[in-house]
Amino acid sequence: MNENIEKNSVSEKLIFEQSKKGKRGYSLSKLDVPEISPAKILPKHLVRSEPARLPEVSEPEIVRHYVNLSKKNYSVDTGFYPLGSCTMKYNPKINEKMSSLAGFSLLHPLVPEEQCQGALRLMFELEKMLCSISGMGRATLQPSAGAQGELCGTLIMRAYFKDRGEERKEIIIPDSAHGTNPASAALAGMTVKTVKSCARGELDLDTLKQAVNKNTAALMITNPNTLGLFESKVLEIASVMHENGSLLYLDGANLNAMLGLMKPGDMGFDIVHFNLHKSFSTPHGCGGPGAGPVGVRKGLEKYLPVPLVGLDGERYYFDYNVPKTIGSFHAFYGNFLVLVRAYTYLLTVGNSGLREISENAILNANYIMHSLKKYYDIPYDRDCMHEFVLSGIRQKKKEVRVLDIAKRLMDYGFHPPTIYFPLIVSESMMIEPTETESLETMDKFIEAMKAIAIESENAPEKVRHAPYTLSISRLDEVKAAKELDINYFSRKQ
Repeated sequence: MNENIEKNSVSEKLIFEQSKKGKRGYSLSKLDVPEISPAKILPKHLVRSEPARLPEVSEPEIVRHYVNLSKKNYSVDTGFYPLGSCTMKYNPKINEKMSSLAGFSLLHPLVPEEQCQGALRLMFELEKMLCSISGMGRATLQPSAGAQGELCGTLIMRAYFKDRGEERKEIIIPDSAHGTNPASAALAGMTVKTVKSCARGELDLDTLKQAVNKNTAALMITNPNTLGLFESKVLEIASVMHENGSLLYLDGANLNAMLGLMKPGDMGFDIVHFNLHKSFSTPHGCGGPGAGPVGVRKGLEKYLPVPLVGLDGERYYFDYNVPKTIGSFHAFYGNFLVLVRAYTYLLTVGNSGLREISENAILNANYIMHSLKKYYDIPYDRDCMHEFVLSGIRQKKKEVRVLDIAKRLMDYGFHPPTIYFPLIVSESMMIEPTETESLETMDKFIEAMKAIAIESENAPEKVRHAPYTLSISRLDEVKAAKELDINYFSRKQ
């Protein structure tokens, strides 16, 4: 590792700062039709009173500006994302090629069923694959993200209990859960009851038993949980919920650790949502795109959103005959091109490949965790699944925060991992290497983390002021949020 990292002296100017009046990056042919004033053909409120304030630069300047910006962008194609619970793994290019086929990418959502049989077949078969992987009876492909899948699943719960004449409004959620879990429950009109984790980092079974009552609609958990630990008492948990007449919901964010190894249906889960953009390989940085299909056990399929995709002989069709549906959940059946990518990925890896994905993800996470034990605190010192949580509490004694460690890691060429989550671990850092990273990449990451731990001990001020090698240094995040200058560009004109 380079111990003498120097600050980059070259800073890219804003495009407005490069602007000089009169510069042009284009030329237009002489107008060969009568010129018409916009005011004559547009409503008055749509016509500008003065020209738009746009930067004036030459063609080479604008090309270089955007190319240089693109080179600063971090992506799964340029480096390692150790983001816990986000599963930012390499995305095979065959997925992108298939999703860009004109028959898929140019398909209008309102074409007649007879003209989109290939797309309907893909959706039909993808649903079957997801049900096979999860042990569920049927699934909807409509939700466009994991959180929307949670909302869909929660509304299915409401419909189920209403159909039974029960007004159950309470959902139990562990204290280590993703923040979307309580948010989705609240959005569906449910109340949330939080249960604590035990000393092993799992859901406390005794606390759960005390929390369950006749108003409990469901328990919503992630397995492996957000600490990267397998809920070893999941069968007992399922028994507690089902004996109470309640449902068991799986947040599928960490399905990457169970593919081909175990099925949620076999563990007693009634509803599960998938994150196709995590588990099945769609680039999803910056908030999208995504897909969050929801699978349900037999008996709950009558509440699924419409339409489902059915098969009549050799003809695929949209099936609206779902007797107690919660209604349509997403316009035009979901984020279709994400479904294409997931379908391609599943066909590529096959059943044996699914198991290998989970095995390698688990192996990689444990390799990194055990390599860093001497340098960081491990709050739950046991073998993990596909991700793990370490604590920077030791470094904090030297006044080095996990935020500082994350910033310093960028100087070593790595995207920072998830920090300060889960909230139940002080100075937490969640790391998920995924199955696609090589031993060489992980070793480089481990050496960087070790080097930062040593710096935190011997030269903490060096870590506290990182990063040094980026085009900008440490930002004042509080000032940026509280003193946003929205008139900056106007004054530059």
